Amino acid sequence: MPTVRYCLALDLHPDPELQRTYRIWHQPGRTPEAVIRSIRAAGITAMTIHQVGNRLFMIMDTDESFSAERKAEADAGDPDVVAWETLMDSFQKRLPHAAPGQKWVPAETIFDLADH
Repeated sequence: MPTVRYCLALDLHPDPELQRTYRIWHQPGRTPEAVIRSIRAAGITAMTIHQVGNRLFMIMDTDESFSAERKAEADAGDPDVVAWETLMDSFQKRLPHAAPGQKWVPAETIFDLADH
C-alpha cells in the first residue's frame, strides 16, 4: 500500500501558557476520541506534531484513500471535530504567508536523501 507523506507548518500564539495548554490537549487520552477516529477514517496512517519555539510541524503519512478535500468535508459535518478545531484555533496563529482561511501550510520538500 503506497504512502504519501505530508509536512505542514503552523504557529502557536507566542504565549507560554497557551502553548503549555495546547501541548496538554495533545497528550494521549486528552485529544477527543472522535477527532482520533476522524483522522484514522480519512486514511491517515501516521501523524506526529513537532514544536520548536512557537512553530509547529505536522508530519502525516497517508494511504491511497486519503483526500484532503474529503477530510475537510467530513470534518465540517462532525460537531465533535468542529468543536475541537474551534478550541485549537484559540491557540493557533496562521503563518504570515498562509492563504485566507488556510490553517496548516504544506512545506515543500527541497531535499530527500533517497534521491542521492
